[in-house]
Amino acid sequence: MVDTFDVVVIGAGPGGYVAAIRAAQLGLKVACVEREHLGGICLNWGCIPTKALLRSAEVKHLMEHASEFGLSAKDVSFDVDAVVKRSRGVADRLSKGVGFLLKKNKVTQIDGTAKLAGKGKVSVTGKDGKAQELGAKNIILATGARARTLPGLEPDGKLIWTYKEAMVPETMPKSLLVIGSGAIGIEFASFYHTMGVDVTVVEVMDRILPVEDSEIGAFAEKSFKKQGITIHTGATVEKLDKQKDSVKATVKTKDGKSESLTVDRVILAVGITGNVEDLGLEAAGVKVDRGHVTVNEWAETGVPGIYAIGDLAGPPWLAHKASHEGVMVAERIAGVKGVHPMDVGNIPGCTYSLPQIASVGMTEEAAKKSGREIKVGRFPFVGNGKAIALGDDQGLIKTIFDAKTGELLGAHMIGAEVTELIQGFAVARTLETTEAELMATVFPHPTLSEMMHESVLDAYGRVLHI
Repeated sequence: MVDTFDVVVIGAGPGGYVAAIRAAQLGLKVACVEREHLGGICLNWGCIPTKALLRSAEVKHLMEHASEFGLSAKDVSFDVDAVVKRSRGVADRLSKGVGFLLKKNKVTQIDGTAKLAGKGKVSVTGKDGKAQELGAKNIILATGARARTLPGLEPDGKLIWTYKEAMVPETMPKSLLVIGSGAIGIEFASFYHTMGVDVTVVEVMDRILPVEDSEIGAFAEKSFKKQGITIHTGATVEKLDKQKDSVKATVKTKDGKSESLTVDRVILAVGITGNVEDLGLEAAGVKVDRGHVTVNEWAETGVPGIYAIGDLAGPPWLAHKASHEGVMVAERIAGVKGVHPMDVGNIPGCTYSLPQIASVGMTEEAAKKSGREIKVGRFPFVGNGKAIALGDDQGLIKTIFDAKTGELLGAHMIGAEVTELIQGFAVARTLETTEAELMATVFPHPTLSEMMHESVLDAYGRVLHI
């Protein structure tokens, strides 16, 4: 007999496993199918293990600057195997935690590769090659995405890496070329540079971190260059010639000249594409556009009972976006009242480099293009007591408001711990807070969060500490 479920989730990443848990909490019979690792790319090869690597780099940086705090740490060194082992251990611990949560919530976990097999049917092929069929009243596609490649620059896993190889280096290269300066590229550039590698970044756009506010991007570029990272914007990598244990790159700079650069390793970080293959999408009538499943604001594919969430359904490619969509879809299926479609403008984005970068809402450029009259506030880290005490006084917090309504249109930050601070402005946007409520809020002293308050005050000509 075919085992029938209210919901079958294909993929157990941050979107899929959260959708499965929430659906089960709401009393639905749920199965979650995963072909590789519980927690998906984010937990196993993305968000979590990269943060563990970056934490090692951060500690190394602090040790090298111990004298600034009246401390002594001489001959600071590291064991690359131990750094990688810690990162993998963190990922493994959390992956096992996902298995515990699925079991706790009585979700049927199935190991195997799933595909749509007709209306209300999912076929799952196990690692032993045997197939089983599941009945599914509702199907949530959450198969995630993988690194995008470029013709002629294909990764080989040895000299030319994707994020996977970049996370588990057997030895630390002496030099590195990073192609792409989005969050993934910049995080790896920051990690390897802090670990002592000579890093060059090539970005095809005219600035790094192109989705961020241009002022924040310019601040970041200046900071990275000051640290010693070489950055080429408006440039392309035309060719990669693999040598025995190095790569010769031909870079076309923004002035049209071609330059040669020889490095030990290359990281390709030019975006991602959805895992849409071998899912039976076409036969089911599910539309795919440029490597991603097409959905509406409710994550519906257009085929009744089939949903797609997370990276599979397109940008922003963020784990927390996937999780939120998973909850939304589960609650819609269960008939929960008051469920709202997700407002992409309220999703914060974070880059865990040194310095950190975080943002939510509209950039200044986007706010101006929308035709609004705006007010912009800024507050530098150098004016904050906690930042100075931390020995980390280089940074900026920027806020953008609608001049007529006081609506917080966007917030953008660069500096120490801004990935933790940004949630305050994310909550403010969700609550449709205006400058009046933010000004009336009491921020604790001494904290970095005070700069958020001062930035709002600055937008309205009331800043106190600059």
